[in-house]
Amino acid sequence: MTRTLTFLFALAFPAVALAVEDTYVLDPVHSQPMFEIQHMMGFSNQRGTFNKLAGKVTLDRAEKKGTVDITIDTTSVRSLNEKLETHLKSEDFFNVAKYPTMTFKSTNVVFDGDRVVGVDGDLTMIGVTKPVSLKVENFRCGDHPFNKKPMCGAEASVTIKRSEWGMKYGIPKAVSDDVRLILPIEAYKEQP
Repeated sequence: MTRTLTFLFALAFPAVALAVEDTYVLDPVHSQPMFEIQHMMGFSNQRGTFNKLAGKVTLDRAEKKGTVDITIDTTSVRSLNEKLETHLKSEDFFNVAKYPTMTFKSTNVVFDGDRVVGVDGDLTMIGVTKPVSLKVENFRCGDHPFNKKPMCGAEASVTIKRSEWGMKYGIPKAVSDDVRLILPIEAYKEQP
């Protein structure tokens, strides 16, 4: 009787047995967020990076769902100029003394087959939270070619209007309102 009930339960709920959620931890060395913005009404594109972040991604490819949770240390903002870095850390831009982190927390992960192609979520920057939709390209999972550990990689990007987060310095002549945020990531599968 017990075997019969177990068999019937397994038939009734096959997805429960097949659903597998994997957790991946971001590699901070190879996951370096960056931004790109037009300077002086388009005379050049200026770029910067953040050198510190932490985060996790969970994926359940069978159920086509997942989560993304990333924290970026805004005090680690870098450019190729020390004076510019100081200005980027000031109240005109990231105001790192008051807001030392920027976060992204997903509300939806978009799949095409078993590949992630987009992530919707909330971006919190300088104390303001707004929804954004990240485009995900080059999504790939497999074993690292050298250490053989399972991992996933991708590049996520979105263009935002920084003024919507209250960052209005220099708009429109000195620095564009539009900012492209780019996040190339590599993440290792968390081992049980």
